[in-house]
Amino acid sequence: MSIPPPPESHQPQDPYQPPPPQGPYARSSHPQGPQPQGPYPQGPSPENPFAPPQQPSPYDQQPSPYGQPPYSYPQGPYPQAPYGASPYPVWGQGYSPYGRPSVINGVAIAALVLGILCFLPGVGLVLGIVALAQIKKRGERGKGMAVAGAVLSSVGLALWVLMLATGGAAEFWEGFKEGAGPGSSFSLAKGDCFDVPGDTFGSDVYDVDEVPCSGEHDAEVFATIPLSGRDYPGEDEVVEVADDKCFTLQHAYAMDPWALTEEVDVYYLTPTSESWSWGDREITCVFGNVDEKGSLTGSLRADETTLDADQLAFLKAMAAVDETLFEEPDDLPEEDLAANRSWAGDAGDVTAAQAAVLGGRTWPATVRAPMAALVKDMQRAGKEWAAAEKASDADAFYRHYEIAYGVVDGDTTVTAREALGLATTPPDYEDDSGDSGDGTSGDDGDSGLDV
Repeated sequence: MSIPPPPESHQPQDPYQPPPPQGPYARSSHPQGPQPQGPYPQGPSPENPFAPPQQPSPYDQQPSPYGQPPYSYPQGPYPQAPYGASPYPVWGQGYSPYGRPSVINGVAIAALVLGILCFLPGVGLVLGIVALAQIKKRGERGKGMAVAGAVLSSVGLALWVLMLATGGAAEFWEGFKEGAGPGSSFSLAKGDCFDVPGDTFGSDVYDVDEVPCSGEHDAEVFATIPLSGRDYPGEDEVVEVADDKCFTLQHAYAMDPWALTEEVDVYYLTPTSESWSWGDREITCVFGNVDEKGSLTGSLRADETTLDADQLAFLKAMAAVDETLFEEPDDLPEEDLAANRSWAGDAGDVTAAQAAVLGGRTWPATVRAPMAALVKDMQRAGKEWAAAEKASDADAFYRHYEIAYGVVDGDTTVTAREALGLATTPPDYEDDSGDSGDGTSGDDGDSGLDV
């Protein structure tokens, strides 16, 4: 029995070709020759001389006409890459093509902002400490910002303590009030109109809404009174100053008393002991409605900024007469005739003098006749005041007194005001809410408001 030689032995070996690859799955680079099929070689071979001859298969590989080996795929189980490596590239666990940095701690950012602005330094210091603890626990970024915020806040806190101890906070408060925007009662200035929160004035007013004076509003500022001193003088003394000066300063802002109707009253915003420690040294005098639930409409301002020359001349002359009339003695003529006679003499002098001022001025054509009639009445009133000064008893005094007062705010005054474009409704001097002549309000309510 003879053993046939393997099929490869019938083909000549090319000396210039590399030896055929070894292994059950190796592919020959030679363009001719059979290719092993399956996981084991078929047909006799030196390793297996008793194998049956290989039978041709219709699926055998054919040589490529282009000199390249045809595509072939190993049969059977999938091959293993050398050294146990996977035959295909494998991504790592999860999808993370880029590295993600840790987040910045938000509390550290807040601490840095407060430290830079030097605003609420105590809060900035606490936030810096909290941020450092959170960063260490969570592994977040921002340690430098937290440290910087804590340091800056500590410096700011030390400066605040120094300012309060040396009085430097007062100067800062003045600058703060000048730069304060709308919405703060400390930003109010002469001529401002505003609304207060709620339906009425409260005992404490901090926040206000500035509104145009042409529309409805709760109050209108007519004066501010600066206060001096390092220590808070006390509520009683502050209210006393406000009572004394606010009711006097109202006439410089509203020179036409007839424009202040019985619905208008005087209020004031005063500093408290707390606001005083921050440098608040100002009383704010305001006009408000007698009914605290009511409102005002239109500005009450009547001074050099809103009046013409003729209106100013008339109001100044009448104000001089009114000032003397308001000094009427509290005691009646039958109680103190001498004091009343002296006052009547002063009233006669000022009335005659102001009649001469008005009579000597050149008025517009539409004002000349009404003003001439008023001057004539004022001259007659001056004579009656002079007669009252010489009265021998109270009865004689009252006769001249009533004639002289009949001219004050009479028909000729209304006509002259109408020609000048001023208010024509006489005020009610007996109104308890008005000025009683001693510089205080006759209203029983407290018109002082804390700020």
